[in-house]
Amino acid sequence: MVEETEQLVEDADKEPRVNPEIDSKYRKIILAAQRSKQLQRGANPRVDMDPRKSKATRIAMRELEDGKVDFELTASSATATEESQN
Repeated sequence: MVEETEQLVEDADKEPRVNPEIDSKYRKIILAAQRSKQLQRGANPRVDMDPRKSKATRIAMRELEDGKVDFELTASSATATEESQN
């Protein structure tokens, strides 16, 4: 289900694109969790934080706040968000 909602793009060589706005705190948590898993599996942090002193979840949240994580919303995720708001 999480994979259907958002896709994190790990390829930093691509041209930077404008990320859609994170429209809810739940989506932000899902994105941070996905990025945190990548960091735990050895991905390099995209912000200046020491991974030995900061937890992966804290680094992931900072990356999201700074706009360093590329993601895109799929059609099914947009529909699910609209339905949950009604």
